[in-house]
Amino acid sequence: MFKKDLDLEIRWGKLLAGLTGLFQKKPADLNAVLFIIGVQELGKGICVFSKEEKQDLMHIAVCKVLSLSGFYELDFIDQDGWPHWKLTKELPHLNAAEQEKMLKLHVLEYFEKEFETQID
Repeated sequence: MFKKDLDLEIRWGKLLAGLTGLFQKKPADLNAVLFIIGVQELGKGICVFSKEEKQDLMHIAVCKVLSLSGFYELDFIDQDGWPHWKLTKELPHLNAAEQEKMLKLHVLEYFEKEFETQID
């Protein structure tokens, strides 16, 4: 494992530990963290969500974190308060491992910017 990858995994582990402290349950994976971000960005608090709404929340999270690099921008918020995003630049073609790494880096940046907490 390269040093950059090791650093990423250490920072990721620290983020998961912090979220575990907040929620009293460790997020299982990247998707669980994206769900948390989606709920945060929706701003309605903890609710019961349908399977489709959970997928929508994860999409909101992906758009939000990738907006930090200019891939998406907020287009509008619908009458129910759900944000809608538009793609502003083409995403790179990455394999699954590279996609996960890119998302983790953006998730870490999201938490650092939104909560002014350095994770290193």
